[in-house]
Formats: sequence, structure tokens, C-alpha cells
Amino acid sequence: MRRVTRDVISDELWTVIEPTFPAARAVGRPPVDRRLVVEAMAWRFRTGSPWRDLPERFGNWNTIYKNFSRWAEQGVWARLLEPVQAMAQRAGTLDWVASIDSTIVRVHQHGATLPRDTGGRVE
Repeated sequence: MRRVTRDVISDELWTVIEPTFPAARAVGRPPVDRRLVVEAMAWRFRTGSPWRDLPERFGNWNTIYKNFSRWAEQGVWARLLEPVQAMAQRAGTLDWVASIDSTIVRVHQHGATLPRDTGGRVE
């Protein structure tokens, strides 16, 4: 039976990204379900919650975090970006427009009072 909830990665997407993740080790503890781990990470970043606030259905938050951290060090997330972008491009859902909101850009406290040339009249 297939679960249908908002935080589940589609089967189509999973077939694209699954080969990117390193193979589970043959020794030691049994590996956790990689798809569930990735879904937990997606939930965490979508909600902006701390790792410790992951719902219990995803398993131990520390296991999820350690996998995320290990995969980041191994460059998995960087390698994952290209096939996902290609999939979105083929589907016509990729928007290459980037926007930076300058209202959140802050100057360093020592630079705030420096004189600046605005091109206007100097009095």
C-alpha cells in the first residue's frame, strides 16, 4: 500500500536520486531506510525546525543528522543537484530567475557611519 502524504518523495524523484547516495556498509549496524532519511531531511528544511524536533515517524533525529552531515562531507548533495535540476528542466518546472532581497543586507557596524559618495551636491 502506498502512503500519500505531503512529505513523501515521489517514486519518480526517488528513482532519479537514489543512485546518488553511497552504498550502505556491509558491516556494523543495519542501515536505516535511505528514502525515509531523505524524507526526514526534506521535512526538516521545509519546516525550518531544529533537528531535535523531527517527528518520531522518521526515527532518531541524531541518526538523520549524522547521515546528512556525512553525505554533505562526501559531496552527495552537490552531485544530487544536477540530476534533479535536469529532471525539473525536462518537466518545465525549473525557473532560473534568482532574486536577492536587499532589505536584509546589513553593513558592518564600523561601516555604517563612513562618509559615502552619493553623486549628489556636497554641502
